[in-house]
Amino acid sequence: MGGVILGQATTSRPCAYCGKPVPVRLNRCPHCREEVPEVRLSSRGGKEGRREVHRGLTYMLLGAVIYYFAGGHSTFALPIKLSPWVSDYLAPLVFLGGLGMCLYGVYLRIRS
Repeated sequence: MGGVILGQATTSRPCAYCGKPVPVRLNRCPHCREEVPEVRLSSRGGKEGRREVHRGLTYMLLGAVIYYFAGGHSTFALPIKLSPWVSDYLAPLVFLGGLGMCLYGVYLRIRS
């Protein structure tokens, strides 16, 4: 793992077994002949979790708006007549789907 010391990149890393410096380009320690494991850090920033949370919140809002207008709870009259199954089944299904997506996004954020 080459770090940066005073603006210059280091060219060696310590061996995990003997502690002596090993050049970064080598996979095996020249002193003890053990293979030095290469460690790679994950660069996941939780972006996919954040995206799922936002998408879930959007679906929850959409389900609430559908329920509000299709259920007749507003003073605004829709120009078309909707079947009652839209407010009874579709709107809660969209809302619960959005809630599930939010919870999945939170799970992804915690895991990353």
